[in-house]
Amino acid sequence: MWQFWLIVAGLFFVGEIFTLGFLIFWFGIGALFAMIVSFFTTNIIIQTTVFLITSTIFILATKPLVKKFVDVKKTNTNVFSIIGKKALVIKDIDPIHSSGQIKLNGEVWSAETENDEIIKEGSEVEVLKINGVKAIVKLVNSEKVEFKI
Repeated sequence: MWQFWLIVAGLFFVGEIFTLGFLIFWFGIGALFAMIVSFFTTNIIIQTTVFLITSTIFILATKPLVKKFVDVKKTNTNVFSIIGKKALVIKDIDPIHSSGQIKLNGEVWSAETENDEIIKEGSEVEVLKINGVKAIVKLVNSEKVEFKI
């Protein structure tokens, strides 16, 4: 029966090569423990129990460590990277006329405010969120602002 557990362990180790997360590896370790137990007993229930318990213990014991290395913080890219950034209003933001534009990082965005206020050209705004192709902004500074854009 030890050959069975050795093959199972090998399959789990090979399977780990093709996956992320370092999870299947611990089932391979559990299979090796079951293989060791198979030298002492032929009872398949005991072997399977050892396999399941050791695999579970190793998974739970190493989960925080694996998460630290596998779940690397993701950097927002593209559209979501501008949320929270300051921008310059280059065309009055007017909800009545559905108009308004801001310039941020050299790009021009259509803009509207969250509370339907009018924001004059030259004001400084902060991007709160993106709704479709429009930046939803709030007023930060209503004085004319000189931006290096």
